[in-house]
Amino acid sequence: MSSDVEPFRAIGLSQLARQLRQEGRDVIQMEFGQPSAGAPTLAVDAAKSALEATLPGYWQSEDLKDRLAALYRDEHGVSVDPSRIFLTCGASPALVLALTCAFKPGDRIAMARPGYVAYRNTLKGLFLEPVEIRTGAETRFQLTAEMIAALQPAPQGVIIASPSNPTGAIIPPGDFAEIASVCERRGIRIISDEIYHQLTYGTPTVSALRYAPDAFVINSFSKYYCMPGWRVGWMVAPEDKQVAAASRIGNFFLTSPSLSQVAALAALDAKEELDGHLTLYAHNRDIMLERLPRLGLSEMAPPDGAFYIYANVGRYTDDSLAFCEHILRETGVVLAPGVDHDPDLGRSHVRFCFAMETGRINAALDRLETVLKP
Repeated sequence: MSSDVEPFRAIGLSQLARQLRQEGRDVIQMEFGQPSAGAPTLAVDAAKSALEATLPGYWQSEDLKDRLAALYRDEHGVSVDPSRIFLTCGASPALVLALTCAFKPGDRIAMARPGYVAYRNTLKGLFLEPVEIRTGAETRFQLTAEMIAALQPAPQGVIIASPSNPTGAIIPPGDFAEIASVCERRGIRIISDEIYHQLTYGTPTVSALRYAPDAFVINSFSKYYCMPGWRVGWMVAPEDKQVAAASRIGNFFLTSPSLSQVAALAALDAKEELDGHLTLYAHNRDIMLERLPRLGLSEMAPPDGAFYIYANVGRYTDDSLAFCEHILRETGVVLAPGVDHDPDLGRSHVRFCFAMETGRINAALDRLETVLKP
């Protein structure tokens, strides 16, 4: 077990991109998992109106919690008392909140590999032991019940992400039910990262709460709702951990910004505008899947959801970080190095984010064609 937290290498590339932009280069950023579109109009208008009023100070919006509870009822068919919902400054504090509520230093937490870099590093920073499970095309880059059942000894917890980062892969409902059954039988607590819910391309998603009522669920307004900079997320706590969650959020994080909570409440009514972005992402996804093989990148994870394509660039490099820096300097296109998501096999992978205007997608691919010669 180690508390060493490794760098988030895509952030370093973003800093280089900012430097190049200041020098006058046109940079197309595909490295960060954030939409290029801004917050929905309803959210912005609500925030403008709120600025003319007296905003609460330390505050957890009961109206927002009520609406989120209704979301679980309407979208997932599960009942969540609003008191179990804790508003946070995005999903990252929600992850810390869940882990500190559920586990103690030295506990072992399973997760898929490749996976979101901050899972591994947050676990290490909290003196928890990551147990990374290799996944591949044979399981569509997702965990399975069999993988979790085979872990000896059983870990204390497992982080599940569906759709996942970096692959966009989704766990089918039946498979999710089997995972929940194994975890219940073995006493493994589920942390379900559902931040990419509502960003899917025909494959259904389910909340872990349908099969595991004692799961911790994490979500945010950063992805589907296009509000990453507003810093509003939430965690649904199991009933047996509500007191622990309330104690920790009061001491560690306090609240999400009051203005952002007002805007988030309004964003829940912006489905038409937000689904328009999803239609754009689906179009961009089709373009990427059609054009990337021309660049020799035909081995890709299945982007069932989210807005990523995780591609094998092994024909060009075994050092994805150096490769991404080279691509950035040569073309102005910023990609995420796979080594963030998988320190081993990720050396031959990169992640593309396609949550941007289609014209920029095509421009990025045109530039890549000038340096990638299959």
